[in-house]
Amino acid sequence: MIWIVAGFILLVLSGVAVLNAITFPRMRAASPAWTPTVSVLIPARDEAAVIGETVRRLLEQEYPAFEVIVLDDESADGTGRAARTAGGVDERLKVIEGKPLPTGWGGKNWACQQLAETARGDVLLFTDADVRWEPGSLGGVIALMAEYKADMLTVWPTQHTVTWGERLVVPLMALAVVAYLPELAVRLFPWPVFAAANGQCLVFRRDVYEAVGQHAAVRLNVVEDIALGQAVKRRGARLVMADGNGLIGCRMYSSWPEVREGFAKNILAGHANSPAFLAVSTLFHWSVFVAPWIWLALGWALPFAAGWPVVPLALIGLGVFVRGLSAAVTRQRVIDAVLMPVSVVLMTIIAVRSLGPVEWKGRRVQHKVAS
Repeated sequence: MIWIVAGFILLVLSGVAVLNAITFPRMRAASPAWTPTVSVLIPARDEAAVIGETVRRLLEQEYPAFEVIVLDDESADGTGRAARTAGGVDERLKVIEGKPLPTGWGGKNWACQQLAETARGDVLLFTDADVRWEPGSLGGVIALMAEYKADMLTVWPTQHTVTWGERLVVPLMALAVVAYLPELAVRLFPWPVFAAANGQCLVFRRDVYEAVGQHAAVRLNVVEDIALGQAVKRRGARLVMADGNGLIGCRMYSSWPEVREGFAKNILAGHANSPAFLAVSTLFHWSVFVAPWIWLALGWALPFAAGWPVVPLALIGLGVFVRGLSAAVTRQRVIDAVLMPVSVVLMTIIAVRSLGPVEWKGRRVQHKVAS
């Protein structure tokens, strides 16, 4: 019976992934007809190694009306100086010093709130310091907003991975988006349950951002991007997801320890701060993506050997298809799909790690653990 359920789940995930492969909006370089003033807002804490390249690429954009504001969030590595050096005398760049973190705020949310209060644009684009913007990408973002009449647009950058820790874990974000949530439901259905977002690129019409309470409304939420998307839907506004399609890219982490700590700070919050929900999710992934491999290897000796090896091979094939298609849609390595069981093991390690104290860039990550 369990294998019938697993097979049904994998078929559903395959169907969602195929649908998203067809319908998911994809960025393209553009010179849009609609050209509102855009404020590109970058919270940066200890990002001296990457902020210069990001600032240079943004200032090279040919979009006619934009500003770039970098908030140096009490960095210890010269982040603000690196940003100023990259910008030179370009008056479109402003680098501001962040105020001390007040009680009751998450660090990034406080930085984004300060950035929004400084911005002058009609469109607010929040992005991370390590996101890479190719020529025409800023215009492409605005063109997508106009085409889909988005009040909030979130773009999923193409994730660049190098080490095995990155390759086996980071693309699972794409799996969750491509296989678990129909993009059409996010775009067309009004219910907040159909909300997903990526803080690496969040774009708002300013009036909508202010109407939902800005980052102040989600001040202590670790997954503030999703919370803002839900708030937008609650107001009846339109949330749209899009794929960066190589025009916006990011290398989030550079090693397994960074991957482990980076995902550990978010994974519990992504499961409603509920350890029970996280445990069920972990068990689900073991049942669907790992157990068929175990059955294939040991099925001849197990009491439920009937159906072996055809059934476990079929389940493995579906699992590899789902993981591989999500990789193909988002420009990841398709071959890594066969290592999905290893990915689940690594995510289990991360899930356990998330239940203890987690620090990120010298600050304690605060979770409101659900009872």
